[in-house]
Amino acid sequence: MKKKGTELKDLTVAELSDKLKEERSSLTKLRFAHTVSPIESPVQLRTKRKEVARILTELRKRELVNTTKK
Repeated sequence: MKKKGTELKDLTVAELSDKLKEERSSLTKLRFAHTVSPIESPVQLRTKRKEVARILTELRKRELVNTTKK
């Protein structure tokens, strides 16, 4: 788990935004696929949701750091 956090810290804000778009679209596709016919591993939904949350957390943390520096 710690590895994922360090990977996100190395990315720029633009890269994080792109990654967020990709993760959200793949989560949406997974949700639709799960609705139509149940996917084999529903844990995939949980992990995608958590990945989106990690990215959003990192973006928010950087936003707060930038506002406190000003």
